Amino acid sequence: MIFKDRGIEIKTREQILSMRAAGLVVGRTLELLRGEVKPGITTGELDAIAEDHIRSSGATPSFKGYHGFTGSICASVNDEIVHGIPGDRVLAEGDLISIDCGAIVDGWHGDAAITVPVGAVAPELLELARICEESMWRGFAAARLGGRLTDISAAIEKHVRANSSYGIVEDFVGHGIGSAMHQPPNVPNFGRPGRGPKLVEGMALAVEPMLTLGKQDNHTLEDDWTVVTNDGEAAAHTEHTFTLTPQGPWVLTALDGGEAKLAELGIKYGALAD
Repeated sequence: MIFKDRGIEIKTREQILSMRAAGLVVGRTLELLRGEVKPGITTGELDAIAEDHIRSSGATPSFKGYHGFTGSICASVNDEIVHGIPGDRVLAEGDLISIDCGAIVDGWHGDAAITVPVGAVAPELLELARICEESMWRGFAAARLGGRLTDISAAIEKHVRANSSYGIVEDFVGHGIGSAMHQPPNVPNFGRPGRGPKLVEGMALAVEPMLTLGKQDNHTLEDDWTVVTNDGEAAAHTEHTFTLTPQGPWVLTALDGGEAKLAELGIKYGALAD
């Protein structure tokens, strides 16, 4: 039985453990892909590697067939923010690629994304990716049982604004996740703290800041999927799925549960297993 509180799915401990299993498949797939990214490989080849690894791990790709999407990953290069369709595009030295991946285990989802340099990349692109990832972890660090959803949003925005003039994409946000990949509530990457649903045990959220080197304005290409910046400037996208326990955040798609990154921020992680 799945319990919902005001439309938000509240998981049992056993269901969260199934999400951890899915999260580990996602995390391991992304680490595999990180090592495969290099000049000359196509986004379609990366997609084939991902699908093979997900299925050989006893999981199902979340993205494959989702509203007609043809890939097991989203592969978004340079000015592509999200939802890039993998295919025959060849990665070149200096590109920046964001790879989004999802997997299902026993009906439960994991979802995460990384941004990876292709060979030697301009310092400003590396910094964009770094701040994007850091802001996500600041969001996790701000999450507390009994707190509010926008505590996460505000922490992300605060870190980005304090360290850059990057655009924060507003049209695409994080989301609840569990027995479906996208569920309520939405998790914006901007906003004031202390608003939105209360953060409670059994809630699982995918937090995913998307930053642009220029303005955040964007549009979707004719393929009805790929979202690009209007000004042609590069974008970065980072994502993890997490939950809260009485001990603290547990990042379900991080291989170590988020322990190392949270420790850097003075936050104890709250694994139910591992």
